[in-house]
Parts: sequence; C-alpha cells; structure tokens
Amino acid sequence: MQIESAPTEKPYEKPEGERRGLVIVNTGDGKGKSTAAFGLALRAHGRGKAVKIYQFMKVPSARFGEHRLFEQIGIPIEGLGDGFSWKSQDLEHSAQLARDGWQKARAAIMSGDYFLVALDELTYPLIYGWLELADVLQTLRERPRHTHVLITGRRCPPEIIELADTVTEMTLIKHAFQAGIPAQRGIED
Repeated sequence: MQIESAPTEKPYEKPEGERRGLVIVNTGDGKGKSTAAFGLALRAHGRGKAVKIYQFMKVPSARFGEHRLFEQIGIPIEGLGDGFSWKSQDLEHSAQLARDGWQKARAAIMSGDYFLVALDELTYPLIYGWLELADVLQTLRERPRHTHVLITGRRCPPEIIELADTVTEMTLIKHAFQAGIPAQRGIED
C-alpha cells in the first residue's frame, strides 16, 4: 500500500445544473448491486422521501433480511418473479410474471408518487427477452422529472447504460462461493 497525503483543498467545483430525477445503474459481476440499491433506498427513506422497491426475480412471499427490515421501517418492497430461472417449472410463466411486474413498476414510476423506484434485478428479464427494452427505455425517458429510478443486475443493456446518469460496475475480484463456501444468511440472502 502506498501512503498519500489527504487532500487539503476541495477536489471539485459544485455543479451548476438543475436538480432532477436520475437513472442510476448498478451492474457487473461483483457482489453488492442490490446491497448498494438498498442503501440508497434507506438514505432516501431517512430523508422522508417516498421509496418503492420491486424485485424482478424474487417471489412475492420472499422473507430475506431486506424484506424483514423494510417491512419494519415502512419501505414497500415487492417480489415480482418466481425465483431463479433454473428453478422455474415454466419459463413462459416466469416471463409473464416479469411482464406483469413491469406494468406495476412502470405505473409506479409514471405516477410521480415516488422519489425513488428501485428495479432490482431488472436486467435479467430484459436479457432473457421477457421484457421489451424499448418500453423500458421509453418509460425512463418519459418519467416525471423528479423521479429517480435505480436498476440493478448483471449485463445491463448498453442502451440503458447510455441513457443512465450514473452507472457503477461492480467488479468481481474474489468471492467466497468460488472457494466452496455457501451463501451466508444475513450477507447474501
């Protein structure tokens, strides 16, 4: 590790642009895409802002750690899917759940009722061809100016990355699963 001096001057100028809703993307093969999204949801909720989270691959009855906490503090979170695609008994049913879920998420975005709408794992129904990319792009472009939309998932389509205001790629360097360690409740649930 190389030691460096702490900055003594502000390293940037304050932007002069207008405040408006952003499209934010967390993508890549590394861990932390959803975790970062949940952190942002907590930040907004802590400021008294209306937040809604949709999870495209989780079942509506999911009770992971985030569901338990969000229920306690009043952040609505809704599973729209039927779990991992490789566990699905009927991929056409999975695709229909994604389409139905997108209609719910789209309505929430377009309503203007939310400061932040998080679309967790939206990239998967897009890359599986279950959702029309053009419809998602149109919704992102036409949403109310004050509404922030956060998208997570691997292999985010380049068209969404191009449209987005902020994109973070989580890079996998090392993961415990590769060493044969199973997922840990409270860390990866």
